[in-house]
Amino acid sequence: MKRIVNTDKAPGAIGPYSQGVAAGPFYFFSGQIPLDPKTGEMVGDDAASQAERVLENVKALLESEGMDFSNVIKTTVFITDMANFGAVNQVYSRYFTDQYPARSCVAVAALPKGALVEIEVVAYKG
Repeated sequence: MKRIVNTDKAPGAIGPYSQGVAAGPFYFFSGQIPLDPKTGEMVGDDAASQAERVLENVKALLESEGMDFSNVIKTTVFITDMANFGAVNQVYSRYFTDQYPARSCVAVAALPKGALVEIEVVAYKG
């Protein structure tokens, strides 16, 4: 059985999708871009500051379900320029400190609202 995850501590969906879906002990969280959850406005003008906001949004989603970054088993990172790979990794490593999840990182032509970074996660609560 699946259940929709929704919290006002992270930006609301800007399209026909949910912030997340729980399916048993697995949680699939939609990609987060650097939107301020209170204003809905983009935050940061470089990849590092945007990655910080993105991961704070991910943190809010995890916390809304009683989890933290240690519950994350897979991430997908989307960046618009591979030159930002190192800057995003520096921020990412502050959030994932002891057990790194499996990860993919993909360069894309563009992201919603002109974002430089988007991150989606799969978490396990068991």
